[in-house]
Amino acid sequence: MTGQIILQLIVSGLALGFIYALVAIEYTLIFNSTGLLNFSHDKFIMFGAYIFAAQFLLNMGVSPAIGIIATLATMFIFGVLVATGIFNPLRNMASPLFAVIGTVFLGRILTEITRLIWGATPFTVPGFLKGVVRIGNVVITKANITVIIVSAIIVVLLQIFFNKTKTGKAMRCVQQNKTAATLMGINVAKNINFTIALSAVICAAIGIMVIPLFTVDLTIANMIGLKGFAAGVVGGFGYLPGAIVGGIAIGILENLSTLVIPTLYKDCIAFVLLIAILLIKPSGLLGHKK
Repeated sequence: MTGQIILQLIVSGLALGFIYALVAIEYTLIFNSTGLLNFSHDKFIMFGAYIFAAQFLLNMGVSPAIGIIATLATMFIFGVLVATGIFNPLRNMASPLFAVIGTVFLGRILTEITRLIWGATPFTVPGFLKGVVRIGNVVITKANITVIIVSAIIVVLLQIFFNKTKTGKAMRCVQQNKTAATLMGINVAKNINFTIALSAVICAAIGIMVIPLFTVDLTIANMIGLKGFAAGVVGGFGYLPGAIVGGIAIGILENLSTLVIPTLYKDCIAFVLLIAILLIKPSGLLGHKK
């Protein structure tokens, strides 16, 4: 029985770990391309969840498949607008403090827009990714299986995109040296627009996947966002493979911790691990000094 419980905790922890890894990847994309930290990324996730669940599914009554496509497209356009109006102008400011203030207040604006359009009452989406799958004596929810599979596909596609496509290679060039990228004929502003848009799409995917796991409300992504940041630091901030390792490590460890500590305190594990890594190996598990 104990082995069965441990296996189920590992599977559910792996699902959450992939969510944290995707958040850390989103952090990394924006930080590497603009040099800014997006302190509103949790609101991007919340906004994507509301667009999909509240607008397309509940208000418009479209099928989940069409709703997913429409949400991803909407968030891509939203990302381009945000990049054009906020991130590109802020990256040229003399002080990074302006960027911090800008992204923080962007998050507040998104929260209030969501509240005004769809209200502040929490809700669920009946029937969306509900049910369980039994593998022997192990019971796994369909939501966890979907999160693991979809997240793994996203990670693989991102690696292929960055290493095999011309646009992906241009993005890596901008990440490493914006001046050199400009001299090589790469339009840095347009590249950053695409990066932010891609980041917004990832946030939308996260928002959709966590709907079966949590109640949809204005704070649905608050803790996810914090743990995603912790995952990025634990794995090696600014390094995509590190983000993946950090996210999975936190997800599994916090779930297994419930075997020895009350469930109420499992959220502390990510931040204890974050502090430990900063004290022992500040560059992260897979990171390196620059």
